[in-house]
Amino acid sequence: MNKSILNIEIQNFIDKNINSDITSILLKGAAFPSVKTKEVIEQIEAKKRCKKKLPIWFKTENIYYPNKLNIEQTSSEITAKYKSEIIDGKTIVDLTGGFGVDCFYFSKRFKRVEHCEINKGLSKIVAYNYKQLEVKNITAINTDGIEYLKTAQTKYAWIYVDPSRRHDTKGKVFFLKDCLPNVPEHIDMLFKHSKNIMIKTSPLLDISVGIGELKHVKAIHVVAVNNEVKELLWILENDFSGSISMQTVNLKKNSQEHFSFVYDDEKDANSAYSLPLSYLYEPNSAILKSGGFHTVSLQLKVFKLHSHSHLYTSKTLVDFPGRRFKIKGIIPYNKKEIKKLSITKANITTRNFPVTVEQIRKKLKIKDGGDLYLFFTTDMNEQKVIVVATKI
Repeated sequence: MNKSILNIEIQNFIDKNINSDITSILLKGAAFPSVKTKEVIEQIEAKKRCKKKLPIWFKTENIYYPNKLNIEQTSSEITAKYKSEIIDGKTIVDLTGGFGVDCFYFSKRFKRVEHCEINKGLSKIVAYNYKQLEVKNITAINTDGIEYLKTAQTKYAWIYVDPSRRHDTKGKVFFLKDCLPNVPEHIDMLFKHSKNIMIKTSPLLDISVGIGELKHVKAIHVVAVNNEVKELLWILENDFSGSISMQTVNLKKNSQEHFSFVYDDEKDANSAYSLPLSYLYEPNSAILKSGGFHTVSLQLKVFKLHSHSHLYTSKTLVDFPGRRFKIKGIIPYNKKEIKKLSITKANITTRNFPVTVEQIRKKLKIKDGGDLYLFFTTDMNEQKVIVVATKI
């Protein structure tokens, strides 16, 4: 941590060049004797990534930023705030502290917070930044969180851990046992220090796989931001053996979409089916990740178009956690029928359909955009159809 970076003239240079071309700065050099150009560039790149993701850090003066990879891996403020709102207590320890965003929000709900970070440089940066952010109830500890707990005598209201994947599985199913730290291996030890554990994982983790690896799962939160799933939160309670609660949330700038169900209920649930009626509904990405396709139909009293389509319909408009559309017409997937509509511009979505969006656009010469929405899908009678709609 080179504190010379915090000099006023260097900070001014960083702010002035926040949107500048990095290559040109690298070629010209930053011309500060106390810091290397590379260090200045690292600050610019990292701070720029914080503008939307971490606005409090971005707006606070004299924040010291780690490399951009640490910023990419950290929780966003909006997801960290959500975590802090679903748990509380007197004490919490974060075993994999990172840049400390989660702990910052935990500090608003807990009396004492411990931030464990094995990287010495990052731990120093976090401790310094908490002073700039005027947070006084977080202790930054440069240590391996698991090893720290092994020798500690402390009991906590909550333990939080965000294990990192050791290997790139290239989109394939991965296991918690392949992450650092290996939570399943240490779960019994963790429960000796707290009754409650929260684990954050990538949305790439298959939910059924995670349930198979863990003990005493009480709830799973599927967290999306602006319809993109960002993380899964696993709530564990020692000795809990009841049904798992599935909580889905889509966090927007000024609102939240919630939907919840019991995990085991989905296996036995049966949707009601119908041909497209007056309104069409597309579930948000958090629901799609949760797999609650039948419970959506039952709870919200909407009909499913097809068992594999994951589109819903109703005669009267209902409040729905996702996108809602007014159906203007239904036509068969037939080039002649489509040509009759003279559509040259539309938003196209495919659900349970054998042709891709790109192929459809090329074949029908329809440009992207506009107010019209075309859903290419399969109905309950196994017919390929196009639902023509406008967004509500």
